[in-house]
Amino acid sequence: MRIAREGYPFVAIGLFMSFVTWSATTTLPQWCTIAAIFLTITTMFVMWFFRDPTRTFPLDKNVVISPADGKIIAIKEVHEPSFFGGQCQRITIFLSIFNVHVQRAPMAGKVTHKIYRSGDYLVAWHDKASDANEQSSLGIATQHGNILVRQIAGLIARRIVTYPELNNDLEAGDRIGLIRFGSRVDLFIPNHWKVECSVGDTSIGGSTILARPTLRLN
Repeated sequence: MRIAREGYPFVAIGLFMSFVTWSATTTLPQWCTIAAIFLTITTMFVMWFFRDPTRTFPLDKNVVISPADGKIIAIKEVHEPSFFGGQCQRITIFLSIFNVHVQRAPMAGKVTHKIYRSGDYLVAWHDKASDANEQSSLGIATQHGNILVRQIAGLIARRIVTYPELNNDLEAGDRIGLIRFGSRVDLFIPNHWKVECSVGDTSIGGSTILARPTLRLN
C-alpha cells in the first residue's frame, strides 16, 4: 500500500512506540500488552489514513475529474474574486476521516495562481467555511478555461499541503496536495460548463467525472 510522504513521521513514531511496548511485555505483561495493542491498532489506522492509492483516470481528457474523494454536499453559483474575478460554479466535496485525503488535478494545465490563507476552523460542511477557514487555493489555466481547486481545513484538520508551484505544468490526475484529518475541497469552474454530478454523490479523486467544458453561448 502506497502511503503519502506526509504520513511517514506519524507511521515511524507509531511503529517505534509499538515495538517498545511489545518488547516491554516480558517485564510488565498486562499493562504493556494493552498499550501495545492500542498503539499497534492506532499505527495501522494512521497508515490507512495516509493511503495514496493508484487511480484509473478517464480516457477522455476533455472532462473535469474530481480533485478529491468524498461526498458532494453543494453545487451553487458563487462570486469568486481572487482568481475568476466574478461569478462561477462551485462544487463542494466533504472529506471525512475515512476518505483518502490526497488531492488531484481536475484537468491538465499550468498553475497560474497559488495563495495560502490562514483562518478559522469551522466545521467543513458549513457554507461559511469556504471563506472563513484556513485554505490553500490553486488556480489552473487549461485549454478550455480557468479552474480553481481550494483545499479547506475543517474542525479537526490543522495542516494543508499543496505540492505544485506557480508555472508548474500538471496532467489530469496528478497529485496536488493533502489535508490532514477531515476537511473540504471546493472546485470552481466557469458558469457555462456542464455539471455532471449531483448533491449527495460520492466522488473518487482522479476518477469521477464532475463536469464537462462547453462553449460559451453569447
